[in-house]
Amino acid sequence: MSLLTNVYHLRRVADTFSKACLICHKPSTSVLITPDNRDFFYVCPAHLQDRHFCSPIINAEAEAARRKEEEMAKEIEKVKKEYEDKQKRKKERAAKDGKEKKDDKDEGKSKEEEKERDSKGDEKDRDDKIDSIRKAGESKADDSQRVFALHKNFYQMRIDRLRNIEMAKRNQERMKNPALFPSVPKRDL
Repeated sequence: MSLLTNVYHLRRVADTFSKACLICHKPSTSVLITPDNRDFFYVCPAHLQDRHFCSPIINAEAEAARRKEEEMAKEIEKVKKEYEDKQKRKKERAAKDGKEKKDDKDEGKSKEEEKERDSKGDEKDRDDKIDSIRKAGESKADDSQRVFALHKNFYQMRIDRLRNIEMAKRNQERMKNPALFPSVPKRDL
């Protein structure tokens, strides 16, 4: 039996496939699995935060992904500020134009309608840009996998469990072998 590596990847399953948590036995959709798929178990997300159960393995890729998310959040804020500034400028222009052209009310109404259309178009553009940035960020965040190392006691429990399973399989095979049992004596005493 080769030793099990103490590296577990966090996976999510559908709600219909939830099973009991290893620790608290509540239904959970989070699964910790080894890279070679030899061992897996269900665990609650709250237990992943417990430093006595497991600790996250931080790699450079995860750090880079986190930084990109922060940059995207800053970019979203920047887009929002730009939009608000545009709206303020348009209101100021509208106020100036309103003062200058009080005489032509009919023309003013058509211009106001055009301004409303422009502002709705700008709002839609802003929302589309923000949505595209968020979707790009979400797709990258979903692809990144969280990696954990179990605390030594829990890791030893997993190794013992795998050893017991292998021993039970070996014992079953031995029991099927007729040479294992003693034979009946062939001579009289």
